[in-house]
Amino acid sequence: MLRLIGVGGVIAYRGLFNWTTPAMFVGTLLVGPVFQLLFFAFLGRQLGVGSDHFYIVGNAVFASATACVYGGVMAVANERRFGTLGHVLLSPRSRTAIFLGRALPYAANGLLVAAITLLGGVLVLGLSVPGSALPGLLLAFAAGSVSSAFFGLALGAVGLRLRDVWLISNVAVALMLLLTGVNVPAAALPGWIRTVGSIVPITHAAEAARRLVAGGSLGDSVASLAAELGVGVAYAGLAAALLKIFEAESRRRASLDTL
Repeated sequence: MLRLIGVGGVIAYRGLFNWTTPAMFVGTLLVGPVFQLLFFAFLGRQLGVGSDHFYIVGNAVFASATACVYGGVMAVANERRFGTLGHVLLSPRSRTAIFLGRALPYAANGLLVAAITLLGGVLVLGLSVPGSALPGLLLAFAAGSVSSAFFGLALGAVGLRLRDVWLISNVAVALMLLLTGVNVPAAALPGWIRTVGSIVPITHAAEAARRLVAGGSLGDSVASLAAELGVGVAYAGLAAALLKIFEAESRRRASLDTL
């Protein structure tokens, strides 16, 4: 089972990865998030809202979420797009394990993107990050990446039934900008948005990361990290359930290969 999840996930990552050239990878996943960080940081300065610390850390975590959500969607939707979904579903092995394993390489990719985005903010805007905070930041980025990848996988599962799953994923990522508080202070949001945001990936990871960069200890962030992992486990369960339901429904309607 571990081999199925690990090796199968890496092979699918290589086969379904959409950022196929180095230039596209750097521009989409590395340069783009840094410019987004700078945009919100300078906008915050102009409006007198938040601080460079607030926007650098928040957008570093959000950068990982963007890569992971779209990656999770691709892990399922691109099988249908490339006409190989039928081959996967004919496998005698657990399709749930196959697809859940596919989220992990994208989570690792998101961790890399988050680290480079944070580094860009440090170099350009001069954020000081305590050395003692680095292990905790790594955990926060990893937790946010994993929960975002499973969230993307749950959205991708809808691609077994809908033709344009990218519309849903684009809207979901846009809403995450608001609901997670990465670019808007939580205190400025209505209570119902904060409630919804508590079950959206990276909300708790961003809280933990900001606390660590501000000088807090890892122990102070354990509750936020645990909450983020809990969100990830919940979306993994939702993705597994949706994959089973939509696979059965699509078989019944013979719609698996309909584009």
